Amino acid sequence: MSVDSTDSETDVDAAVRATELANELGDAITDLSSYQRFAEAKAAVENSEEAQAKIQEFESIREEFMMARQTGDATNEDLRELQATQEELHDIPEMSEYLEAQSQLELELQELNEMISAPLSVDFGQKAGGCCED
Repeated sequence: MSVDSTDSETDVDAAVRATELANELGDAITDLSSYQRFAEAKAAVENSEEAQAKIQEFESIREEFMMARQTGDATNEDLRELQATQEELHDIPEMSEYLEAQSQLELELQELNEMISAPLSVDFGQKAGGCCED
């Protein structure tokens, strides 16, 4: 069975067009107001000394909790401390705005994923993310 050169050319043309459309989609996403809001909120969190300090504190407590949980030494008090630190982090105005903006953007991206995936036999966003499914 031989491969027709026109089939190869058609495949190349389709791949080029798909790449062009993907680039256009990426550009269109960055133009969304929800993406702009997310990017601004992300920058605000990155530039907030308070938020950065609380993120580091939360990550440290979370890491300690995870290690204690693995060894069976985690207590309810440890969990409450982790949850309280997370609430304090989320109460910082920049972080609160960031989380809200992130949630809105994720909802819109999920809708786009569903539109892209509709004609395909796979969940495009999930498979494109490179995550393995068990």
